[in-house]
Parts: sequence; structure tokens; C-alpha cells
Amino acid sequence: MIAGALKRLRDSKNPAKKIADTKKIADTKKMVTDFANLKEMIIMAGDTDLFSHYQMGDLTLPNRIVMAPMTRNRAGDADVPVSLTATYYVQRASAGMIITEGSQVSPQGVGYVHTPGIYSAAQVAGWKKVTDAVHQAGGRIFIQLWHVGRISHPDLLGGAMPVAPSVLPVEGFTHTPDGKKSIPVPRALNTEEVPDIVKQFRQAAENARNAGFDGVEIHGANGYLLDQFLRSGSNKRSDKYGGSLENRVRLPLEVTKAVIEVWGGNRVGYRISPHNTEHSMSDANPQETFSYFTRELNKTGLGYLHLIEPIGGRMGFVPLEARIGPILRSIFKRTLILNGGYGLHSGNEIIASGEADLIAFGVPFLANPDLPERFRQNAPLNEPDVATFYMGGAKGYTDYPALVHR
Repeated sequence: MIAGALKRLRDSKNPAKKIADTKKIADTKKMVTDFANLKEMIIMAGDTDLFSHYQMGDLTLPNRIVMAPMTRNRAGDADVPVSLTATYYVQRASAGMIITEGSQVSPQGVGYVHTPGIYSAAQVAGWKKVTDAVHQAGGRIFIQLWHVGRISHPDLLGGAMPVAPSVLPVEGFTHTPDGKKSIPVPRALNTEEVPDIVKQFRQAAENARNAGFDGVEIHGANGYLLDQFLRSGSNKRSDKYGGSLENRVRLPLEVTKAVIEVWGGNRVGYRISPHNTEHSMSDANPQETFSYFTRELNKTGLGYLHLIEPIGGRMGFVPLEARIGPILRSIFKRTLILNGGYGLHSGNEIIASGEADLIAFGVPFLANPDLPERFRQNAPLNEPDVATFYMGGAKGYTDYPALVHR
């Protein structure tokens, strides 16, 4: 609009008209600036921003700042959460909602050393101490249910081979008790074995209730088992769990329905990563795959969809024209969480625009246990110590300083 007016101004031979047009352009520029400033004021001071309350089904969140799930490799013997785990999550209890690190639903689902499980009595008891402490601190906490599928190693599985939809090589490494090792070619699950995966998730969901969680998130992202079944690049099966898109969504949907039977839809979420290529992941048509899958998830009564679609930072960048978030937003009728490189300003913009209901923050929460308060005060953020992300102990885990209130 302004560019066109400038061209007309240059072409005009009438001095009086030039003066009038110059004033119009100045007024238009001012209008654009004023609108941008007004939008910023609305975003920062309006009723709908990161600091506003949100009603997620029957659960009230005090803010829209979610702690994203992050593997930290601090579990104790037999993959049991320890007292340090409780300290870590309590420090971050001011989040609108905490989603824990991925927790394996069975011994078959283990993919890394010292990640917690949710399949044994000892693990349930360990998590109960965590949830009790978080609730006492006023927080809300969901557990992420996880089966890694092919992203594992026999050293972590008692000598058994990792399982997958299909026998395909995988690029990458995993960490075992003996150090970093290449991921071997997995074995394909037999058709008769697949229902047992559903049972593993169902039992884990029941265990999560007994452990005192407020809800569960199904890990269907980042190239792990459910993602492997969903995407065409990793699923080459010829039975009812492979081939067509309708067949590829079958296991993820069966798992979702089983977990919802335990919890009710309001307290169940599902995480997806349509653009992820790590762990040799690909899909012939991500937009078609994830649009169809989201429609089917919507029919189940699922409480929330958690979409990883990075806008920058450590998680990468998805160009605007490649993003499918707006499409999924129009399909999914309940809560949408976005994750991937957001900060205070970008998070507020997304919430104010209605593009999402909640924003999940990963690394910023890792290094800033009081992230909501830092955002509220627009205070500096602690820098994360990358070297301590996946090592044991308190260093880089529970020793990040909280903000001194001003």
C-alpha cells in the first residue's frame, strides 16, 4: 500500500497533489506504526497471553507456560525416579503444566541409560514421591508415556533386539551402560505382537494414575515407536498395521483409545513432530499424514495435541510455507500446544493470535526453574550448560539459580 503511494507520488506532476499525497503517506505510515504498537500493547497487556489462566477440560492452569518433556538421564537403579527427580520438578512447579521426561512403558521400550520407567511397582512408588511433592508446591504434572521402538540396543534390552514396524537400518547412536553405541537393525514386530504394545501403554496409564499424576501424554514424536508406525518412511508392513495411511494410523489410535479408557479424554495428550528427520525418519506426504491422523485423534476425544514445529533455536526452523500448524489447528477442536524455539514475545504473539492455546518451553525451563516469573518480569535468563544435559547428579539439573525477586 505504501509502496504504491510512493510510486504515484514520484510520477505526479502536480505540486499541490504531491503535498497532499506526501501527507497521506505520512499518515499511513503513522497508522501502520500505531497499529503495530497497539498490537504489541494488546499482546503484552491483554487478557489472552502467556500469563492468563486456561481451562483445559476439567483442569485449570494458572498460566499458559508448559514445561516440555526433556530426557535428563538421572533415574536410579532399575530406572526408578530418585529424590533429586522430585527436587527438579518441584523447582519448576510454577509452570501452568509440567510434562515429564519420556518414561518407558515396558522393559522393551527402553532406549537410553538412566531414563525412568512407569512399568514396575518401584517406579510407580518413585514417581508417587515426585507427584506428591509437585502437588504440595501447587503444581500440575503429566507423565509422558514412551516406547522407543527401534532406537535402542541389545545392551539395554537384556540381549534382545530392538523392535520396529519394519526391518530397516537406522542412522544414529544410543547410550548404553558401556557407552555410546550404534543403533542396530531392528526386528519387525509380528502382527500378533502388536496388541501387546497397546497393553503396555494401557498398563502404564493405569500405573500413572496410581502414581498420582494429573494426566498423561503419549509420546508419538521424534522417531520413536508410534511415530515409526505412523510415517511411510519407517513403516513398510503389508499387514493391517502398514501400507495405507488408514493402516499406519491404526496402532497410534489403538494406543490413544486404550489410554483414554483409563483416564478419560480430558487428561490425555498426544505429541507429534511432522518435520522430524532424526533417526532416519521421513514421510512421503507429511501434510496428508498428519492432517488425517489429527482428524482421527479428534474423534477420540483426546484432550490436547502437542505439536513440535520449530521456529528457531536448537530445534531448527520450519519455513512458514511448510508449516502445518494452522491446518491442524483448524482440524483439532480441543487444546493445541506448540513447541519449538519460542520465547516470551513469540509465545505471547501466538497465544494472542489464537494460533495455539499453550506454549511448551524446553531448554529455557531446564536452565530457569522459575521461568514464568522471569518472563513476567522480563528478566534475563540463565544460560544452559549443554555438557550437563544428560549426565548424572545435581550439576546442571537442580543447581540453576532462581530469580531474586525485585
